[in-house]
Amino acid sequence: MSQSASAVINPAPSEPPTRRSWGITNPLARFLIVRFLLIFPTVFILVTMVFVLMRSIGDPITAALGGRLTAAQLAERISSAGYDRPILVQYFEYLGQVFTGNFGTAITDGRPVSELLVTYGSATLELAFYAVLVALIVGIPLGMVAAYFRDKWPDAVLRVAAILAYATPVFFAGLLLKLVFAVWLKVLPVAGRASTRTELQLSTLEDKTGIYLIDAFRLGSPAAIGDVLSHAVLPGLALGLLTAGIFLRLVRTNVIGSLSMDYVDAARSRGVSEYRLVRKHAYKPALIPIITVIGLQIALLLGGAVLTETTFEWKGLGFKLVEYLGARDFVAVQGIVVLLAVIVALTNFIVDIVAAIIDPRVRY
Repeated sequence: MSQSASAVINPAPSEPPTRRSWGITNPLARFLIVRFLLIFPTVFILVTMVFVLMRSIGDPITAALGGRLTAAQLAERISSAGYDRPILVQYFEYLGQVFTGNFGTAITDGRPVSELLVTYGSATLELAFYAVLVALIVGIPLGMVAAYFRDKWPDAVLRVAAILAYATPVFFAGLLLKLVFAVWLKVLPVAGRASTRTELQLSTLEDKTGIYLIDAFRLGSPAAIGDVLSHAVLPGLALGLLTAGIFLRLVRTNVIGSLSMDYVDAARSRGVSEYRLVRKHAYKPALIPIITVIGLQIALLLGGAVLTETTFEWKGLGFKLVEYLGARDFVAVQGIVVLLAVIVALTNFIVDIVAAIIDPRVRY
């Protein structure tokens, strides 16, 4: 048989086709690039929706100052702000301002919205950190306990508690916590981020971060640190328990699913105790969905922060958002909402990175 016939009958083995995207063969790098690029259309759509909704009620000057100025004064303010121009011209000008970090100027107090975002955004960030910490500390261990005592009375109690934590409105939970711990027991402050004395001490720092706990550590005062933490307990609990209920049920479901896997059955057949199976083998796979859900819960936390900050007079973005809504200052409202949308988009991107690093299946 000739070589040519042999080559036809026994062709040389070819390499399996590899999936390529823009010439990038690393699955993790390709995944991260795609997720990063998706941030831009997401933010663009959100900015457009906020702009259209805010303009659907008319120009912001009339909404905020209508009835307090004469018709001539109102027309002059509208013209000087450019709100009498075509809506498309205003839209493209607003897009240009947003991409340069200029969110306009609040109508009611004349403060740049970007300054408001920096000043009050750090407070909301600090509150969200406390809430996530409470959710992780409470939700994950109790979810493991519920899975360990599956279909027994501790499991039933914890499941009911999780439903109550998730279903209770955050402002109602905040009022109950204030009533019990601040009014009846008098062990925790009723409102605010810190006492007046601590705030005066923090104001002496140069280059303040706006995050009171970090600034209190920089101050080096144990009394200031304790004061800041004591003020954070009730708001953190009120907002964190909302998400803790979700984490508890999610961990319970995934741990129970992990306990039915073959490798767990093999460990059980070797005499490994059920407690060790839950603690060493089943809980790690159950944490992967938690990481994914955290990104989705950030939006819920930021929405709940509006009510929590108002309930506890925690002066963050939610607190100011309620003030500006009451004053119908839609320029400031628009800037705050856009920033919250950007935070949610960036948080989900970070969560995607962590999930892809921990679980390789996410990359494909």
